[in-house]
Amino acid sequence: MKKFIYFCLLSVFGIFSAQQSEITIVKKPIKYSQERIDLSLEYLQSHYDIVQKKPTIVPTIIVLHYTAGGTVESNFRYFNQSKLENKRGYLKNESTLNVSSQFIVDRDGTIYQLMESNLFARHTIGLNYCAIGVENVGSKKEPLTDAQVTANVALVKHLAKIYNIEYLIGHSEYGVFKNTKFWKEKNKDYFTGKEDPGNDFMKKVRAKLVDFPIKDKP
Repeated sequence: MKKFIYFCLLSVFGIFSAQQSEITIVKKPIKYSQERIDLSLEYLQSHYDIVQKKPTIVPTIIVLHYTAGGTVESNFRYFNQSKLENKRGYLKNESTLNVSSQFIVDRDGTIYQLMESNLFARHTIGLNYCAIGVENVGSKKEPLTDAQVTANVALVKHLAKIYNIEYLIGHSEYGVFKNTKFWKEKNKDYFTGKEDPGNDFMKKVRAKLVDFPIKDKP
């Protein structure tokens, strides 16, 4: 397991060049510690009945979010903690594993990768086992920018070249997967209403992906 942690930390340092991937992704790794690994494996088993030795996922869905405030640095510090803060009691009742995402996009469109895209992150109830999360710095009062639209489109296309990505949704849309084969959440009462990243943002992203083979619902 130590070798696995070491590999993960090594693999997340550096920058993808534009020549290699037609996109620049800045590596900014959060700690994927043994504690986070153990909590992730526990979450997979208790919520999805998935038993694994490593907290990896096979991505088929990309979920876009907004951070509801803060900056890249403040959100990085928050995600960097393995355990949830006490005031998030509703989530903590289900697991002490902290929320996180594989990517975060700054307001100027800079894309940061917080962990390998096939590592487990807690960001979308019912779908974490197969979903890549993309956080965008912003909120309802601080709408996401056109630069973030462009960056998200580029990132979706990039990830679709690597994985068999079938669906792109906003966090507010994740409920459409309930009662489908994709939804694995065992607790039928565990669900939260979301409004991020906003309908306007999703419309703009999808408008730039109109000819791209990706669906918005199962």
